[in-house]
Order: sequence, then structure tokens, then C-alpha cells
Amino acid sequence: MTIDRRRLLAGFGLGASAMATTAQAHGGHAMGAFEHGVAAGDPLQDRLILWTRLTPHDGHGLEDIDGELRIGTDARLAKPRVIKVAATADRDWTVKIDVDGLKAGTEYFYQFRFGEAVSPVGRAKTLPQKTDEVVLAVASCALFVHGYFNAYGAIAQMDRVDAVLHLGDYIYEYGADQYGAGAPASAARKLDPPTEIITLADYRRRHACYKGDPNLQAAHARAAWIVVWDDHETANDSWVGGAENHSPASEGDWGARKAAALKAYFEWMPIREPKGPMSEAIYRSFRFGDLATLLMTETRLTARGQPLDVGKDLTIVDGKPDIAGFMRKIHDPSRQLMGEKQEAWLAEELKRSVQAGDVWQVIGNQIVMGKVLSPDLRKAMGEEAWGRMLSQMPEAVAQAVTISSQLSATPIPVNLDQWDGYPAARERVYAAFKAARARPIVLAGDSHSFWANELSDEAGTLIAAEFGATGVTSPGFADLLPGAPLNEAIVARNPEVKWCDSAAKGFVKLTLTRAKATAEMVAVSTIDAPAYEVKTLKTFTVTPDGTGVSRLS
Repeated sequence: MTIDRRRLLAGFGLGASAMATTAQAHGGHAMGAFEHGVAAGDPLQDRLILWTRLTPHDGHGLEDIDGELRIGTDARLAKPRVIKVAATADRDWTVKIDVDGLKAGTEYFYQFRFGEAVSPVGRAKTLPQKTDEVVLAVASCALFVHGYFNAYGAIAQMDRVDAVLHLGDYIYEYGADQYGAGAPASAARKLDPPTEIITLADYRRRHACYKGDPNLQAAHARAAWIVVWDDHETANDSWVGGAENHSPASEGDWGARKAAALKAYFEWMPIREPKGPMSEAIYRSFRFGDLATLLMTETRLTARGQPLDVGKDLTIVDGKPDIAGFMRKIHDPSRQLMGEKQEAWLAEELKRSVQAGDVWQVIGNQIVMGKVLSPDLRKAMGEEAWGRMLSQMPEAVAQAVTISSQLSATPIPVNLDQWDGYPAARERVYAAFKAARARPIVLAGDSHSFWANELSDEAGTLIAAEFGATGVTSPGFADLLPGAPLNEAIVARNPEVKWCDSAAKGFVKLTLTRAKATAEMVAVSTIDAPAYEVKTLKTFTVTPDGTGVSRLS
């Protein structure tokens, strides 16, 4: 279907009349204006996190601004429950309230008011006590300068969506002239700040920039979101002690940058904040009645060891690369991804879910869990086509593609930042799946590609199904390799991969019933322009059994 941008905005209180009200509020009222929409998150059976941000009127000082939240089951909010709220400078004028006393399995409508300034109306469902169907939209990886957030617009237009799962890279830390620069839409997508973000003020401005996008606002207003960060909410390829895209010499202490990024994240995102000093530990669970438990994991900042790097960690012995030695490093059981505490939590939650009779255990996970080795594109394309493709690439990209092709003759995985770089940790997770007799469906982001994988342990035993969400806008490998038979080569090289698409942009629609789980790979026709169409590229189903999941069909 074709999406009309004006109809989309009007449907979520962001049409002409609402925008006029907002502009008038900003220009004429002492309170301020709602320039970043509303959002709901972390739904439970009796509560919701509700969020907004009041942009203070020009010249406003630092004193608190008092307002109210109205919430009810009537879309017109004729007889709402009214809750007093306040916007404060120390939280960048964001407002986040954990509203309790709600009814299970109920759709609520909500709106914020500060004086005469009135926010758009949002809606969100609490989790049900019992249900026979759950519909989730699964998204990740939204690079602002690389294209329009049309996938978010498509989510906002869904007939039914019980919750939106965002698996990370909600924002990116790069500057406008870095990653994604030069895309067809980049000139129209003005990034703020235009430079790489490092300080608290930077991260706040970047979140504000993203939440100024009308498609993202509409998707937030459509349903409750359940979110987790990946790396770019702090810096590329982050781990417990640093990040690939962080230089202490020029960018200061990593701990300070991480703390700034997390403070801004908790201020700007509709997430229930963890208690205690360990703010990185945002792993948590959600029970959708007696049908499914969603387990949201954290694989970046809690315990992840530094990723291995082929260029730095693959040593040369007798003039040859020591492949066997490098593989021993990869399989070192001491390498952590989730950490012992989170692994124990996951195991207990899986057991609890199975014993409670839940049909599905859904793993909200940031990175691809399946085993993926590099395909030999040089062989697949032939020397002439291969050489022509390399000649058309920037030198750095051509070098990376060449190295990847060389690795295709080895057992070294294509991406050591994914679970492939921590196989012992992955085996411990698989052991927890088996011990609980779970029926897991693993969801993954990060890779900017669609995936349908059948996960097996080192012994070859089928463990779970995995569905990977492609990027909202972020470029996939196919964007860098025009004309290459990449998807086909990946499937041919990797038994666990049943289908992939690293060019399409969109999201996964996951529908859970007692009889089956259905994953629809939903793509938008373009991210280069605001007008787009929506198409389901592929549909997969999984049926439950007593010890795990059957194969994809």
C-alpha cells in the first residue's frame, strides 16, 4: 500500500490543527510546546510508562514546570484520570511517569497538558492476563541521515500491534559527514548536532533530533514500545571497557561518555529505569498472558568482553596466519557477552515461563545469534565481475570486501561483534534453552539485514528459530556490494541461514498464537523519499513442540 504522509500525521494528532496548536503554544504561552510527541513503554498487566518532553518557551529559566497527564480508555478522553506531572531541567524537560492501577489487556489513551499547551494523544495496551494472539513489530537500526523513517510510518499504520520491540541503534553517534553521508536523502535530513556526540548535551540533542521525526512520533503514539540499546546509543562496537569509536586521548574518559549517553537515554526513552547502581543492567521480562514471555537481554555494557579483531588478534606464525590459534581465542570459555548474573537470570526466567505453561519464550536480543561465515563472493561472481565491482568502490571498502573474501576459506566468522565472536557464551544460552525445555524464538537486530535462521548447538542439535530485523534505514552489506549475489552466497555458505536480505529496509511483524508463530518480513519500497509502499517479502512459520521448535516453513 502507499502511505500518505498527511493522513499518517493526522491520525496521531500531528495533523495541521494539532501542529498549529503546538506552534501557538510555543509562540504565545509561558509553558512551552510539545515538539517531540508522546511515547509509552514497558507495559505490564497493571501499568505503563508514559513519556513526553515539554520544550520550554524561549527565555524560560530553570524552575520546574507543572502540568498534568490525562489517561483513560476513551479515545476522546472525556472522563480521564488526571495525574500531576512536572518537567524539570535536570531531566532535560522530559516527563516520564510509571502509571499504575490499570486494567490488564486494555487499550489506554493518554495526553499531556501544560497550561494551554496540549500534546498529541497516544495509545498503548497493558499486557493481558490471558490471550490467544499477540502481534509485535520488531525494529532496529535507524541511521537518521541515511533515509526517511518510512518503516516507522508503516508500523504506525498497522491495523493491530500490541507492542513495538526496538532492539537497538535507536540513535547513532556519528556526525553528519560520517557514516551514511552522501545518501540521497541526507541533504534533507539535517542532523543535530552535526558533529559526533560525546557530551550529555550532545546526546540529548541527538535524541531530540530523532524524536522530531514525524514518522517516529507516529509509531511511538501507536503502541507501547519495549526497547533496549545496542552499541550506537553510546558508540560503535561498545563493550564493558570501551568502544571501537571512542578514543580516550581525544574524547576523554569512556566511563564519563557512557554515563552521559545512558542518562540521556533514560531521560528520552519510555523505559522503566533499573533500580540500584548498575544502570547498564536493563535486562527484563514481559509476560503476554499465558501465551508468551518476552525476555529482553542486554549484550553491550553489562559484561561484554572486548571483541576480537582479525587485524589485531590474528597472529602470523612462520609467515602464515595462525587460524587455529585465533579460533582458540574465539572459543575461550572465559569470554563473556551477557555475564554470569544475566545468564542465571535468563535460565530462571526460561524455567519459570515453561513451568507456567507459556507456549513461547521470545528472546529480545540485539545481535545475530546464528552462525554466519563469509561467503566466497569472488568465486560466485567470477574474476571479471569481481574486479569491476572492487574498482567502483572506495579503497577502504574494497579492502574490507577483499579480506572478507579471503576469510571465506577459513572457519573465522564474518562478524566477531555478534554471538559468533562469543561462541562459548552462546553454548551456555543454548544449554539454558535445553534445560528449561523451552520453545525459544530469538529476535535480533544490529546487522541491517533480514534473517530467518535455524539455530543449532555445537553438536548439531536444533535449538531455536531466529528472526532478524533489518534496519529502518541503516545500510546493509548489499548496499555496499551492488550487483553481487550476496544473499544467495550467504545461504549457500551457512547451513543455519535459510533466508536473508541485506538490502531491504523495514521491520519484522511477529504474530504468536498457540498453534504457530508467524514472522512476516515487511519492507518499505524506499527510504530516499517520504512517499513509499509496503510489501511483505517473505513469511515464515514455526510450530511448537515439547522440547524446542520445529524447523522453519
